[in-house]
Amino acid sequence: MGLLQKLPFEWLVGLRYTRAGKRSGRNSFISFISATSMAGIALGVAALIVVLSVYNGFQKEVTERMLSVLGHVEVYDISGLGMADWHATARDAFRNPEVRAAAPFVETQGMLVHGGDTLRPAVVRGILPAEEPKVSDIAKQMKEGSLATLQPGAFNIILGIELARQLEVNVGGKVALALAEGSSFSSVAPTLRTFTVSGIFEAGHNEFDSGLAYVHLEDGEQLVKLNSPFGLRLRLQDLQKAPEVAFELKQTLPGKLLVRDWSKLNTTWFAAVKTQKTMMFIILTMIIAVAAFNLVATLVMTVTDKQADIAILRTLGASPRSVMKIFMVQGALVGVLGTAFGVAGGVALAMNVDVIVPAIEHLFGVKFLSKDIYFISTVPSDLRWHDVTIIGFTSMALAFVATLYPSWAAARVKPAEALRYE
Repeated sequence: MGLLQKLPFEWLVGLRYTRAGKRSGRNSFISFISATSMAGIALGVAALIVVLSVYNGFQKEVTERMLSVLGHVEVYDISGLGMADWHATARDAFRNPEVRAAAPFVETQGMLVHGGDTLRPAVVRGILPAEEPKVSDIAKQMKEGSLATLQPGAFNIILGIELARQLEVNVGGKVALALAEGSSFSSVAPTLRTFTVSGIFEAGHNEFDSGLAYVHLEDGEQLVKLNSPFGLRLRLQDLQKAPEVAFELKQTLPGKLLVRDWSKLNTTWFAAVKTQKTMMFIILTMIIAVAAFNLVATLVMTVTDKQADIAILRTLGASPRSVMKIFMVQGALVGVLGTAFGVAGGVALAMNVDVIVPAIEHLFGVKFLSKDIYFISTVPSDLRWHDVTIIGFTSMALAFVATLYPSWAAARVKPAEALRYE
């Protein structure tokens, strides 16, 4: 109570007006609308925090699964003849302190055939089993078999788990790889090479699980008719520095090389996620804006109802600026409380999405994410306090803007006219 007495009178009157009055049902109705506005702001803030956290989690989860298969930076020889001395190029790359590991690869596309009537397109990547675990997590993702089964000349192949399921083949089975030597499958008869399935991996990313296969580097070179790999895949100390490192390598590595970082390998996907996140922020901010502008109606009704009080305050010496502050305090308090409740609720929900969503799915027997469409089957969440801060300030700014006109209108009330019929 002592603390309240030390506040300026504008704050005291504004806080009192926020509470429900006892003189009439009209006052209670105004307070009800005020509470509804507060609840709307809280709901909008909480929804925005949860949605952005899920978007962040989705992007983080998919990126991590993609980078478990892709390199942080890829270096290609653009001559088309292969990288004859990849060891020398790797040594040059290691001069950059951010480069932690390097491994050669070749890559081609073809059709995998099993049983004569089951065909599936696949990217076939040739690797060195001893070097590949340095730049990817494929060794940890093996469900059956191991990378050691990829021996030169053995023509063994490791398939993604969904690709193996679609081909209806298990470890030990035979698949034929069809490759076109011309410009397209329709222009020439494809050549066939039979492989033995020696392993199955699961990356957790449907694009790779259903469309990627591994062979030994030498077998891959035979498929593309080269005597050397296409290039190198590099792993960095900090993947966030990949664009910077790629630019530096482009300047320092000798030869005609193409250097691409992981963000360039899936530019369309990353751009789409960023655009969707931005649009979702704008759309859900509209919910907060609607609740904030409900505050305009609340304050306008309050100003109309309190005209006699305003006139008395003006008569007692309160300035128009003080009257304006009273109603700005009332509106700002609703905005601050609504934002605070929304932030608290949104953070709590965002931090427990992994528990709440499975419970809802189990209760109603639904599945929110299909693995075939969204790459992942669980709803991830990555709460970022930077986003929470922006959302909180945006909400309070909208609430503050909503108080300006009603407060200005209150300051223009003329005491004589307001008291004429009292």
